[in-house]
Amino acid sequence: MTTGNGGHSRGAEKKVVSAAARLDVVRFMVSSGLSERRALHVIRMSASALRYQAAPDRNKALRERIVALAHRHRRYGAGMIYLKLRQAGERVNHKRVERLYAAARLQVKRRKRKKVSTSERKPLGRPCAANQVWSMDFVFDRTAEGRVIKNLTVVDDATHEAVAIVPEQAIGGLFLTRILDQLVLQRGLPSAIRTDNGKEFCGRAMLSWAHLRGVALFLIEPGKPNQNAYIESFNGRFRDECLNEHWFTNLHHAKVVIEAWRREYNEERPKKCLGGLTPSAYAEQLVVRHDKVTSDSKPGCY
Repeated sequence: MTTGNGGHSRGAEKKVVSAAARLDVVRFMVSSGLSERRALHVIRMSASALRYQAAPDRNKALRERIVALAHRHRRYGAGMIYLKLRQAGERVNHKRVERLYAAARLQVKRRKRKKVSTSERKPLGRPCAANQVWSMDFVFDRTAEGRVIKNLTVVDDATHEAVAIVPEQAIGGLFLTRILDQLVLQRGLPSAIRTDNGKEFCGRAMLSWAHLRGVALFLIEPGKPNQNAYIESFNGRFRDECLNEHWFTNLHHAKVVIEAWRREYNEERPKKCLGGLTPSAYAEQLVVRHDKVTSDSKPGCY
């Protein structure tokens, strides 16, 4: 026994086939010498149905653009596709994008997550300017050879920029301080760094480096990653949109792909919590305003 949806779809197909067949019969009867009016009367078909011309699809170009963006950014949903279209200067309604996105069956399949017990959440302060607070963490992956890739992720809490993603086979305390020295030369010294209680972050090398440069270290409580929410959110996007989407043949391949994704994240990927701006554009806006950041806002529907 068929379901209701299956029955409706088969009925629609029969109607379409029946209409096409009747049009062929009418044309055959007219070509055989019967008048058009008589042929329509015999087939029980109206003259308007015979002369009907389908209207051109005005959504064809937009649909192709949506499909192209969805194939390039396979973990972007309808909201992110809408923001990318607006970023490119296309004036389009978000409901139209949602409708075409759903019609093309581009919905992102949610990956299953392990359920964890709920805990009390404490508010996380947002800095007023760049380089006030950086957040750091490690994200692990493997190459095709089975070797571990240890990715150091560094995020600016104010601008949401990915300051750095450093993939290596191993990163100890001394190596971590050398990476930070390179970042300081490029970007400047942060006032504080927020991390978890990993041995690389709590070791003697990191403590000495922070003390000599006057950088405060904020350590979250064990078992409470919500106290480092900015880097945790970034790590989720990094794993979902980069690590899970690529198969790294070796460490060099991983470094090239990850750096390209980091630049795209900073310069091309719009963020909902930044009003649809990219992190780089938002950082420039902060410099121009010389004011504290505004509260998170959403452009229109997103």
